[in-house]
Amino acid sequence: MAKISFIGADGSVSEFEAQKGDSVMEVATRNGVPGIEADCGGSCSCATCHVYVDEAFRELVGPPNVNEEQMLEFADDVRPESRLSCQIKVTDELDGLKVTPA
Repeated sequence: MAKISFIGADGSVSEFEAQKGDSVMEVATRNGVPGIEADCGGSCSCATCHVYVDEAFRELVGPPNVNEEQMLEFADDVRPESRLSCQIKVTDELDGLKVTPA
């Protein structure tokens, strides 16, 4: 089981346990994380689960795929660390992952 931390706009940290194979979006919505709307339910057809991945985990998370890149074009304030949380699958290697809702 991995732990995922969500960093709030005010700097607060909320940490939740995640099952291997869950998406970061599923962890966020299950726990009511502010800023993760997930309007499409995780089908990569909106950008309402946009997050910024902490620098220490960017390489482990990897780059967005083509579909995700297209959806990110509709997001505000896209940065190199931008990802859609519905497309980040939890693995043991992501234990301690920190993301900030956009």
